[in-house]
Amino acid sequence: MGKKDIYFIVNPVSGTTNKSNIPEQAKTILDSSRFNFQIKRTEYAGHGYELARQAAADGIDYVIAVGGDGTVNEVGRGLINSDTAMGIIPLGSGNGLARDLGISTNVKKAMSVLNQEKVIIMDYAKANDRIFFCTCGIGFDAIVADKVAGSKNRGFLMYLQKMISTFFTRKPDTYKIIYPEGTIEQQMFLVTCANTGQYGYNAYIAPHADVQDGLLDITILKPINLLNVPKIGIQMFKKTLYKNKKMIGIKTNEVTIGREKEGPMHLDGDSYIMGKEIHVQIIPKGLKMLVP
Repeated sequence: MGKKDIYFIVNPVSGTTNKSNIPEQAKTILDSSRFNFQIKRTEYAGHGYELARQAAADGIDYVIAVGGDGTVNEVGRGLINSDTAMGIIPLGSGNGLARDLGISTNVKKAMSVLNQEKVIIMDYAKANDRIFFCTCGIGFDAIVADKVAGSKNRGFLMYLQKMISTFFTRKPDTYKIIYPEGTIEQQMFLVTCANTGQYGYNAYIAPHADVQDGLLDITILKPINLLNVPKIGIQMFKKTLYKNKKMIGIKTNEVTIGREKEGPMHLDGDSYIMGKEIHVQIIPKGLKMLVP
């Protein structure tokens, strides 16, 4: 058997870490007796998707997204329902999918995962016609994502600042959640549809989510006040948010969210303006993924 081919798709401007040494690290860490690799650098928005789609069409064995959550989403979208497996070198701020899969934010450790060649087939999801791999949501977290959009220097402190300002200026909206098992209509602080357990930064909004169970974990937070915030924050990082009385949890394969007017929605941390009705569904076993 010949060597396997690996493409590294590097977004030079995404994330928080310098990527200039990626070729040298790949040369040092990858097993040269088993792999050939090439570096592909993105040059514009959407280029990562195009490169990944072409790599899949060309039969490349592994395509590695090097960058933040946006880069991971672009590359993943290009590889869904193909025989090419995706890997991640997480160099963003939140690194939601990588953290959820146990991929280290240390470049050498993340690179060594490729040598192991352990592949799982994970689910992905769609909100109307937009694909996501981790979470999508409306309400508080979507407003925060909208405020962060366009910021070059993302990081936990900046998110925290936007969260605080949004909390004191944003009132809960009324949403109607329709899913095969029932309907919920009331005021809500946020609604998150999760394929993975966390937003990023190891903050778990849906700690029981599983990327291979063919289900979405819907987390609904009822309206909260300032006194509720410390407990909710602690529970998110301790993976115990499901115990909070302000939370409603649903496991289902699809959900339709209705609201009074169009507005922001976040998908894998990026903000989009979506309509008054949003249909979210899980697509089982749609992406091959290299994991530790």
